[in-house]
Amino acid sequence: MENVHLVPEEEEHDLYTGYNDYNPTFDSEDLHNDVGFQQAVRTSHGRRPPMTAKYPGTAIGGRPIGTAYGSRMHVGTAMGRPMTGAVQDGAARPMTAVRAAGYSSSIARGSVFDPLGQSKGPAPPLETKNEDTPEEKIKILEKKVNDLIEESCLAHARGDLQLSLEKAKEAGRKERALVRQREQTGTADHINLDLTYSVLFNLANQYANNDMYTEALNTYQVIVKNKMFNNAGRLKVNMANIYFKQKNYTKAIKFYRMALDQISNAHNAMRIKIMQNIGVVFIHMGQYSDAITSFEYIMSESPNIKTGFNLILCYYAIGDRERMKKAFQKLICVPLGIDDDDKYIPPNDDPHGNMVIEAIKNDKLHQMERERKALAEKYIMTSAKLIAPAIESSFAAGFDWCVDMVKGSQYVELANDLEISKAITYLRQRDFRQAVETLKMFEKKDSRVKSAAATNLSFLYFLEKDFDQADRYAELAMSADRYNPAALVNKGNTEFVKEDYEKAAEFYKEALRNDSSCTEALYNLGLTYKRLGRLEEALDCFLKLHAILRNSAQVMYQLANLYEMLEDPHQAIEWLMQLTSVTPTDAQVLAKLGDLYDNEGDKSQAFQYYYESYRYFPSNICVIEWLGAYYIDTQFCEKAIQYFERATLIQPTQVKWQLMVASCYRRSGNYQKALETYKDIHRKFPENVECLRFLVRLCTDMGLKEVQDYATKLKKVEKMKEIREQRVRSGRDSSARGRREGSAGSGSSASPINTPPLRASVFRSEAKYSPVLEQGRDSGQSNHGTSAKGERLSVKLKTLPGSNEPYEASTQQEIDASYVDPLGPQMQRPKTAARKHTEEDEFADEELGDDLLPE
Repeated sequence: MENVHLVPEEEEHDLYTGYNDYNPTFDSEDLHNDVGFQQAVRTSHGRRPPMTAKYPGTAIGGRPIGTAYGSRMHVGTAMGRPMTGAVQDGAARPMTAVRAAGYSSSIARGSVFDPLGQSKGPAPPLETKNEDTPEEKIKILEKKVNDLIEESCLAHARGDLQLSLEKAKEAGRKERALVRQREQTGTADHINLDLTYSVLFNLANQYANNDMYTEALNTYQVIVKNKMFNNAGRLKVNMANIYFKQKNYTKAIKFYRMALDQISNAHNAMRIKIMQNIGVVFIHMGQYSDAITSFEYIMSESPNIKTGFNLILCYYAIGDRERMKKAFQKLICVPLGIDDDDKYIPPNDDPHGNMVIEAIKNDKLHQMERERKALAEKYIMTSAKLIAPAIESSFAAGFDWCVDMVKGSQYVELANDLEISKAITYLRQRDFRQAVETLKMFEKKDSRVKSAAATNLSFLYFLEKDFDQADRYAELAMSADRYNPAALVNKGNTEFVKEDYEKAAEFYKEALRNDSSCTEALYNLGLTYKRLGRLEEALDCFLKLHAILRNSAQVMYQLANLYEMLEDPHQAIEWLMQLTSVTPTDAQVLAKLGDLYDNEGDKSQAFQYYYESYRYFPSNICVIEWLGAYYIDTQFCEKAIQYFERATLIQPTQVKWQLMVASCYRRSGNYQKALETYKDIHRKFPENVECLRFLVRLCTDMGLKEVQDYATKLKKVEKMKEIREQRVRSGRDSSARGRREGSAGSGSSASPINTPPLRASVFRSEAKYSPVLEQGRDSGQSNHGTSAKGERLSVKLKTLPGSNEPYEASTQQEIDASYVDPLGPQMQRPKTAARKHTEEDEFADEELGDDLLPE
């Protein structure tokens, strides 16, 4: 007991007091004096480990101790140590430094050590939300509305305007249902105004994007009139924009000014943009003074390139020279707010800096800077070209003033471009000498300007057909800048003129490699392949060009011509039909369509297109000839007369048209008019054999006394014709005999064969620097009155052989070579009282028929 330390009752009980003190209970030398130990050894209880250990420092009355289960129990003591055999069932031993925590003797045998309680299984599932509550339904509906707005915006970004409008309408319906549900549940005070604003604003935008301006304005009015929406007055700008699209400029001005009044001075950028819109509307209304007021205020507060350009336009419209100059000076002084290009030049000694510069050299920011600079240069160049002829007595002096102003600004490099524009202006005024002198000043400038000037000089000399100088300056432009596609096209054109088509094709190909969008090179390459006979490759070139230039009439015609050369008339007709949709009044295209349909045997379609061609251009002899032949073939000779009379007016020296008029009168039965026409032809052309023959025949049939005079004249003219033909034949025989003698004397040398010269190509001048080769529309064939094989459409006259009368023709002849009367077998000779109708007359009536049949 002397070693037992009792804790005073007034002090706080400490569970771990005395554990570091020496306790004789654990002394094995005194175990034989321990009664409890000895008893345990003698009984079976000693075979099991004790339930508890001796706990030192306990009070006589016992005190509560902590157990593994958190409970407290009173431990009785005997002789100053805890009782070992009297541990209560289900109680755990106290935590000591000898055993691990968590052990309990009350745990059943075979159980696993599990201090964290993991053997109890997974945690019970979370309690599910009850979606039937009104608050949950409202939240779900709000989420659906937000999703619909987002889907509408995404559809608009993809370009699907119809879907975006449908989603916006559906979001509006859902939002109204949400408001009604809140009112029913009594939570109207918690209506989400931001959601309502988003729904209405998106719906109005989608209405405007779909050109439903009335619905958009109504939706904007709902937002603007609702005082609960903050800053809704700004939306009046959108309403003004809609009125501007509707060309209701008065209301647009009104709403722009209302929006301007509702925006505070803190938002200066927004106010500047609105004032700029007001100025633009005044320009459309023609009120330039009011527009100038807005633009001048902007240039004084926050100058920008676009406003400066608009201000120059207004001054130009009112013709104020001095203010135009001042506005131009303000324009070139507007700061762009971009860095110098020198910062993108990598230093040689800093590899890390080089990597950074390479990364930012073509990033989005640098691209935006380049676009802004290019836009500024475009506005300055356009302004200079516009005001140069107006600010001085001559446009040359105006250009010189603009060049001096630009040289003193941040746009020094534009001075050379203005000089080139000055030369082009000389060119448009057809002052070639001044243009050439101006361009020759750039021969000693830097490579870019030299290349541009040399390209224009090559173009000028090419137009003047000085191909040597054109070739020289094309070479100079290529040497200054080998990647200049215009210079390569000009060089290819000079080779094309020299008929070196292979070399020309190489230059055109190189130009396309440098600039794949060079339409001149692609067009000329197609013409070159066409000249080389490589029609499939030419077709590929023009098909690619058609994909770039959808409405180019020249490209469509070349495609039609190539398909015709490839003997595919259906495709040729298809392309010509597309061409008529672009140029519906082109008489040559319509005539070509008529020719193709005629070759296909569709006379009705051919007549339709020939007639349309005649309507737009009534002086095409080929069209007139075809229409006249068509009416004769369809037995409407009266209608054919007007076309042959038109041909007589166009070619009064050609006797065949007047003979055709007389024949139509005969065919229609008007013999008196036919006789008068033949007499008139005889007065104009007294030696025409055909006219005399028909005069003899008509006078004989009508029993006139002039028949003998005309017969005498006919014999005389025929005799003169025979003498003339004999002289021609004798001359040919003598010349052939002389050639044979000369060839026999000079050996067997062959005489050269004279080949017809190639048709000169027509060159198309563009606004660009390079001219464009354009082949003639028929590409070596005759014009639109030709057939697919290149033969000119002619009306051949078929006659019946075996006639013994002196004026009957017995062979087929083309109408261009000589004239044969186109009378059909149905024509009845008039009967006269002075002469009986005999069988010979019957036979003569049958032999007289000369049918006019178009081939």
